[in-house]
Amino acid sequence: MHGPETNRDASSPLTDFLRSEAFPGILLVACATIAIAVANSPLADTWNHLWHATFAVTLGDATISKSVAHWINDGLMVLFFFFVGLEIKHEVLDGQLQSLRRAALPVAAAIGGMVVPAALYAATVAWHGAPEARAGWGIPMATDIAFALGVLALLGDRVPPGLKVFLATLAIADDLGAVLVIAIFYTDHIAWQYLGLGAAVLAASYATNRLGVRKTWPYVVYGIALWATFLQSGVHATIAGVALALTIPARRSLDEKEFTQRGRVLLDEFDRVGDPDPLTNQEQLHVVQELQRHATDVQAPLQRMTHGLHPLVKHFVIPVFALANAGVDVTRGLGDALHHPAAHGVAVGLLLGKPIGVFVATWLATKLLACTLPDGVTWRHVHGAAWLAGIGFTMSLFVDGLAFAGAPPAFEASKVAILIASLCAGAVGFVLLRRAPAMPAGG
Repeated sequence: MHGPETNRDASSPLTDFLRSEAFPGILLVACATIAIAVANSPLADTWNHLWHATFAVTLGDATISKSVAHWINDGLMVLFFFFVGLEIKHEVLDGQLQSLRRAALPVAAAIGGMVVPAALYAATVAWHGAPEARAGWGIPMATDIAFALGVLALLGDRVPPGLKVFLATLAIADDLGAVLVIAIFYTDHIAWQYLGLGAAVLAASYATNRLGVRKTWPYVVYGIALWATFLQSGVHATIAGVALALTIPARRSLDEKEFTQRGRVLLDEFDRVGDPDPLTNQEQLHVVQELQRHATDVQAPLQRMTHGLHPLVKHFVIPVFALANAGVDVTRGLGDALHHPAAHGVAVGLLLGKPIGVFVATWLATKLLACTLPDGVTWRHVHGAAWLAGIGFTMSLFVDGLAFAGAPPAFEASKVAILIASLCAGAVGFVLLRRAPAMPAGG
C-alpha cells in the first residue's frame, strides 16, 4: 500500500468522527464533564473567578460592562439563537414545517412536550407549597437538539431516517416555543425607546431583503445594532438573534439552470485550448472571480449563513456555554437538589412530562388529525424518541439562569436536576431504541 493512501486511510476515521452528527453531542458532554470536575476540584475558586471577571467594551461615551459569563450568555449565545432562527425559517419555507399536513405530527408532539412538563413542574411546586419556585416552569420545556440527535447518530442504522427527521423537527418547534416563552414571560421590564430602535433596525433589515440585497455583510451590521438595542431594552438580547434570522433572504439571485449556463460560458472562455490568442493572467483571474460570484449568487444568504454558522455554533458556542454554565458543586448542589421544590419540578418535568407529553400528543395526532408515522417508524421508536426529548441541557440551563438569577439555591439545585434528568432521559431513550428491531438491509 502506498504511503499517501495509508495516511489518507489513517486520518479518515477521525475526520468522519469530527464531521458526524454524534460529535457535537459528545463534545457537549465532555465540556459539561470538565466544568463539573473543575468546579469540584481545588481549582474551583479560580474557575468561578474566571467566569465572573468583568470585561468592558467602550465605544465613544457608551460602555457595556459585564462578566465573562454574561458576555457568553447574552452575547455569544445570540449566535446560537440566530442559528435556531435560521433553522426555523428554513423548516417553514422548505422543510417539514412547510405544509400543515407534514408539520402536524412533530408540532403536536412538540406542543405536548412543552405543555405537559410545564404543567407537571407547576403542579410539583404547588404541591410543595413553594411559590418562590414558580418561575422555573419554563426550564423543562425545550429539547437539546445536539444531544438528542447525537444519541440517534450513535445508534446508526438501528433507527429509521424518518425518526431523525421527526425528532429534529420536534426539537426545532419546541425551540421556537422556548424562544417565545423567554420573550414573553422572562422579561421583567421594557425600555421602550431601545425596543423601538430595535424595531427600526428589524424593519431596515426586512426592507433590505425586499430590495433584493443578497450580500451577507449588511445583515451582519444589522445584527450587531439589533443586539445592542435589545441588550438595553430589557428584552433578552438572544431574542434579537431569532428576530434577525426571520428577515434573512431565503431566495437566491441566481437559479441552478442559469448558474449552469453562465458557468459553461465562463469555463469555455477560460479553457481556450489551442487558441492562438489565449487569456492573459489578468483575464483568467477575472473569469475565476466571476465564477466565484455566481457560486455565491446560486446560494441564498439563509443557506450561506446556516452552512457557515453550523460548525461555529455546534463546535464552539454551545460547548463554551456548557463550560461556563454546567459547573456545579456536586456535594452541595446534590443535597439542595434532593430537597428543593424547583429541582423536583425540573426532574418530574423532564423525566415524566417530556416522555408522556410527546408520546401522548403524537398518539392523539394520529387519532384525531389523521397523521401517520414516518416511513419505518414504529411506536417503539416514538417511545424512545419521547425520552430523548427529555434531554433539556442547553436551553434548560439557559432558562434556569433567567428564572432564578437572583435565587442561588434554586438556580444551583435546578442545574443539578437538569444535568441528572437529561443524562437519565438520554440513557433510557438510547436503551429503548437500541433494543428496537434493527432496520432491514437497505431500509
